[in-house]
Amino acid sequence: MKSLRLAFSLLTTLPISAPHIWNPGDSGRAAGWFPLVGLVIGLLVGGVHWLGGLVFPPLVTGALALTAWVVLTGGLHLDGLADCADGLLYPGTPEKRLEIMRDPRLGAFGAIGLALALLLKFSVLASLTPSTLPAVLLAASLARWCILPAGLLPPAKPGGMGADFAAGLQKTALVGSGFIPLGMACLLGVRGLLAAALGLLAAFGVLTLAKNRLGGITGDVFGLLVESVETVVLLVSL
Repeated sequence: MKSLRLAFSLLTTLPISAPHIWNPGDSGRAAGWFPLVGLVIGLLVGGVHWLGGLVFPPLVTGALALTAWVVLTGGLHLDGLADCADGLLYPGTPEKRLEIMRDPRLGAFGAIGLALALLLKFSVLASLTPSTLPAVLLAASLARWCILPAGLLPPAKPGGMGADFAAGLQKTALVGSGFIPLGMACLLGVRGLLAAALGLLAAFGVLTLAKNRLGGITGDVFGLLVESVETVVLLVSL
């Protein structure tokens, strides 16, 4: 269960400690568990939404669900989204864009992108009903599955966490772990399958943009990828 513990420690703030011994490629070998981690995140966020809906009006319920989502993930993917907004929109060379994305300071594009992403996600969560609430499970699991095929693409820069992830990632994990989001999409019927299809299309768009603007994939691109897929799936599921 080393890989499972590592997957939870990488993607959540849940009190599950990472293994003390970390071998090269372990992050990639843990990727097969990412959709399951997403499913757990979706269950917890959905639970907060359901409980909040019993007491509070929709706007407060949506805010509580979004807060739970951010806390559970530690804002990890939102940070990547903000960095990508700063770097990908810069009209310079790929090298300069990567330099901007490495800068820990938040620029204007990053702040605007982060605010708009949170506003859109909050609006969708506030609009969910008990019948559409299971879409949260599909969104969280599919978004984290999309990290796997993204990890097979060339990195924009050598070394780092992305290279370690790619070194341990096994292509067979894409098939096995894909049954979780696929099963959720099927359970949600035609609307779920459509949401999954458009979520995958959004993922393709993000990865194509990253390849064209950066020359490859970075950890920040993974964050933009996850946030984009989650939001598209939720939007289509309304």
